[in-house]
Amino acid sequence: MPKIQKQISALYTSAVLGNLSLTGAWVAILTARGFRLVEIGIAETVFHITSLLFELPSGIMADVFGRKRMLVVSALMQLMGNLVMIFSRGLVSVCISMSFTALSYNFSSGTGDALAYDSLKSAGLEGRYEKFQSNLMTIYRLCGGLSTLCAGFALALGYKIAYGTGLVSQAMQICVLLTLREVMPDRPRQTEPILSKFSACIRESLGFLHTARKALCIMFCNSLVGALDTVLLFFLQAKLPARGIPQQELGAALLLMELGGVVGARLILHLSRWGYPSVFLTAAALVAAGFLAEHSVAYPVMVLGGFLSALGDDALQVRTNALLQGMFPSQQRATLTSVESFTFSVIMVVLSPLAGILFTYW
Repeated sequence: MPKIQKQISALYTSAVLGNLSLTGAWVAILTARGFRLVEIGIAETVFHITSLLFELPSGIMADVFGRKRMLVVSALMQLMGNLVMIFSRGLVSVCISMSFTALSYNFSSGTGDALAYDSLKSAGLEGRYEKFQSNLMTIYRLCGGLSTLCAGFALALGYKIAYGTGLVSQAMQICVLLTLREVMPDRPRQTEPILSKFSACIRESLGFLHTARKALCIMFCNSLVGALDTVLLFFLQAKLPARGIPQQELGAALLLMELGGVVGARLILHLSRWGYPSVFLTAAALVAAGFLAEHSVAYPVMVLGGFLSALGDDALQVRTNALLQGMFPSQQRATLTSVESFTFSVIMVVLSPLAGILFTYW
């Protein structure tokens, strides 16, 4: 029991160090540097195209080479992204930075979840995974909220110093990740060449997806709601100042919206009797309400809409992750979790530029 507690605590600590920064309001930072919303939409599209290309390979690498190693690679990629952003001059260098950030996302998405689930499973505690996921989503939202709360501070310091503090966080995160214990499922083909392991992982993952149509449907539903909530919260960073919110209140407003996710992640634990369709429809309705509120001329209504959207998104995310992890075989857990992230990226590649145009002219 002490070993599993140490493992889970290290994953929580890594999540804090990886998500707590002065650059959470990166859209506002780029806007302050003179970038237009359409350009920011392009940068976000580059992020998701990169993610689209490397999502599945990164998941396969995690299943073949080890989840711990890929989490360390993820932290290194984020460190490189911050370095490039510090020295960025225009849209091209910003897009390169976003590409490194996307690679960081690729190597961590699904990898940490797979390591956590199999760690709990090895101790016979997989039933606690939904609580782990709820705690993790709470950490993500709180760190994101605190990061955006520092939006005004980051703008005052300047983007170079703001991104420079991230270099320290990534170095600390790597130190924490090195303490993790690798937990890999038993594989009968450990002596096989690397390419054979890759092809076996791909073949077995495709075989699972071919028979598990329910899992594919769940992935799509969750990714669609998550993508809509993501673009809404991103562009509210730029839209709120245009609606007249004082600069000193922007960080608090963004924090309040992130707290909606915390409420959703905790609330879903008490709704165990709700079936997945009920959770999905409720989450979709809350995100739709957020989009309608964005069109309001009153910024408090816009903030409330962002809060409701985040609430629905995270409630659905926690339920989805717990449901899917229980369905996935351990040998392809990171790969199959990456399929969901891949689905999210496909939707975001289409949605990001459209959202940039929509929020500019609507």
